[in-house]
Amino acid sequence: MGMESNMINKLLGAATTAAVILAVAPASAAKLGGCSGENMMKTESVIEVMPDGPERVTSQKEIAIAQTAMLDGKMGACAMHLSKAMHAASMNQASK
Repeated sequence: MGMESNMINKLLGAATTAAVILAVAPASAAKLGGCSGENMMKTESVIEVMPDGPERVTSQKEIAIAQTAMLDGKMGACAMHLSKAMHAASMNQASK
C-alpha cells in the first residue's frame, strides 16, 4: 500500500503542477496541446482518486464537457474545460 500511496501522491503533485500551469496560461493551453488524449487520461486519473465532494463533481462535469468538445474537434473549448477540471482537482488538493 505504501508504494501505491506514493504513486498517487506523485500523480497528484504532477496534476497540481499542470493545473497551475493551465490556470496561469489558459489561452495558450490549446496551442500547447492542452487537449490531448494523454492530458485527458491524466486528469481522469486524478479525478478517480479524489474524495467525494463538490470539487470532484465539478471536475467530473468539466471532463465530460472537455471530452465532448474533443470529439467535436473543438480543441480550444476542450482545453478550457480540461483546465477547469484540473483547477477544481487542484482546489481539492489545496484544501487538504
